[in-house]
Amino acid sequence: MITASNISLAYGKRVIFKDVNIKFTPGNCYGLIGANGAGKSTFLKILAGEAEADKGEIAIGPRERVAVLRQDQFAFDEATVFNTVIMGHRRLYDIMVEREAIYAKADFSEEDGARSAELEGDFAEMNGYEAESEAAVLLNGLGITEELRHKKMKELEGGDKVRVLLAQALFGSPDVLLLDEPTNNLDLKSISWLEEFLFRFPNTVIVVSHDRHFLNQVCTHTADIDFGRITVYVGNYDFWYHASQLNLKQKQNENRKVSEKADELKAFIQRFSSNASKAKQATSRKKLLDKLTLEDMPVSSRKYPHVMFKPERPCGDIILEIEGLSKTIDGVQVLNNLSLIVRKNDKIAFVGSNGLAKTTLFQILAGELEPDSGSFRWGVTISSAYFPKENSSYFEKDLNLIEWLGQFSPPTEGETFARGFLGRMLFSGDEATKKCSVLSGGERVRCMLARMMLTGANVIILDEPTNHLDLESITALNDGLIAFSEVVLFASHDHEFVATVANRIVEITPGGIIDRTMGFEEYLEDAEVARERDNLYHGHAELSL
Repeated sequence: MITASNISLAYGKRVIFKDVNIKFTPGNCYGLIGANGAGKSTFLKILAGEAEADKGEIAIGPRERVAVLRQDQFAFDEATVFNTVIMGHRRLYDIMVEREAIYAKADFSEEDGARSAELEGDFAEMNGYEAESEAAVLLNGLGITEELRHKKMKELEGGDKVRVLLAQALFGSPDVLLLDEPTNNLDLKSISWLEEFLFRFPNTVIVVSHDRHFLNQVCTHTADIDFGRITVYVGNYDFWYHASQLNLKQKQNENRKVSEKADELKAFIQRFSSNASKAKQATSRKKLLDKLTLEDMPVSSRKYPHVMFKPERPCGDIILEIEGLSKTIDGVQVLNNLSLIVRKNDKIAFVGSNGLAKTTLFQILAGELEPDSGSFRWGVTISSAYFPKENSSYFEKDLNLIEWLGQFSPPTEGETFARGFLGRMLFSGDEATKKCSVLSGGERVRCMLARMMLTGANVIILDEPTNHLDLESITALNDGLIAFSEVVLFASHDHEFVATVANRIVEITPGGIIDRTMGFEEYLEDAEVARERDNLYHGHAELSL
C-alpha cells in the first residue's frame, strides 16, 4: 500500500496539486490520467521519492518495495542485460554479487562460510534461485531474444533498452509498481503480454499511459488529475470517460435550468415591480431569485484540438497500385517483393513487428526513398499528405509558429488565418509566436497535423501519429480519421486507434504480406490469419537456413 497525504506542489503561481489525499491499495491497478502538463509524471516521481512536493508526505507499508520504470537508457550501459533486470530488486542483486565474490575466493575461511550461509538464507527467502528463470520469462515476453541477454546494455538498440528497463521494473514482484508510459517501443504482441502480466499481478500498480486500450485492459481504477486535484474512480478508462461526460452534461443541464428559472424571475420582477397589485409577488420572486445559484463549473485542464481533414476532391477509381517493391537497408532486406492495390474508401492499418518495414514503405510512397526494385503508381485524381515518424527536419528553420504554418498556408491567407488555424490546434495567444525550436514532441505533432489539414489531400499517410500526443489529442485525431471520407494508410501501436479507424489490415512479415478486409479485433481472432502468419514466418526461417 502507498498513501499520499496533503500533497501540494506549485511552480510559481501555477498550482499543480493542492492538498491531495489518496490511498493506493494492493490488488488494484490505477490508471493516472490528465492533460499534458497536469503533473502525471511528476506525481509518479513524488510517489517514488525521486521528487519532492512543497508539502505533504508519502507513506509506504513496512518492508514494502517500490519498483519504478526507469527512463534513463544509459544508466546501466556497463551492465549485462541479465544483471540489469536483476537490479530491479537491488537487495537481491547485492546479495548475488557478494555471494559470488565469496565463492570465487581461493582461500575460503570459516568466516566466509558463516557469511555465505547467511547470504544463502536471504537469497532463498527472496526467491533468488528462481531469479534467472523469472528474468528469462520477462525478457522473452517483452521480445528480448536469448542472444541479447548476456550482452552489455550499451550494445542494444534504444527500443530494446526500454524493454529491458521494463523487465527490470517488473522483476521480483514488487509491492508497488510505478510505470510511466510502459507501452512505448513495444509491438502489439509485447503489449498484449504486458496486459496479461499486469492483469495477474497481485500487488499495487500505478500507471501513466496514452494507450486507451491498454488502460481499459489493465486498470481497475482511474485516478484523474484535474482542477489541481486527484479524484479516484472505480473502473477503467472508458468507464471514467463516459461517467465524466455524463456528469458534465448533468451539471450543464442543471445550470441551464437554474439560468432559465432566473431569467423568468427577472422578467417578472422587471415587469411588475412598479405595479402595486403585483408588488408582493415581485418581492417574493426577488427573494427566490436571490437563493438561486449557478453551480461553479471549473474550466477543465483538458483541451481537445480540432482535427478535421477535408479533401478538395474525392478519389477516383485508381488510388494506388504497388508492384514488387523491395528495399534493403544496411544490408537487411526490410521489404521483399511487396505488391498491393489500394481501393476506394480503404483505411488500411499496416501492422507487423518490423517498424522499419512500415516506415520504409511510407517513405517510398512519399517520395523520400527510392526502392531497390519494383514500382508504384498513384491515380491521377490522388493527392497525398504524409505524416513521418521522425519530424525534426520540418522544424530546423528559426521560425515562430505563425511563420512556420505560413509556409504551408494558401498564399492569399495572412497572419489572421494562421492564428485562427493554430488556435484550433491549441496554440492561442502568445503560444502562436513561440519558436519552433522550443516545441515539445506533442506540440510538433499537432503542427504536423495542421500542415496536413491544409493540403486538402484525399489520401493520408500516417506513421505512428499518436506518439507524443496526450489522450485528448489522440481522441481528436482518432475522431478526425473516422470522419474522413477518403483513403487512410497508417501504422500505429495504439490498439484502440487501429481498431476504430481501420477497415482493412495489411501485416508485413518476413515472408510476405497478409491482407484482409476486416476490422482489427476480427483480424486478431481469425484462426486462418494465424495459420497464414505461422506459414510465412516458418517458410522465411527455412529460407534463411
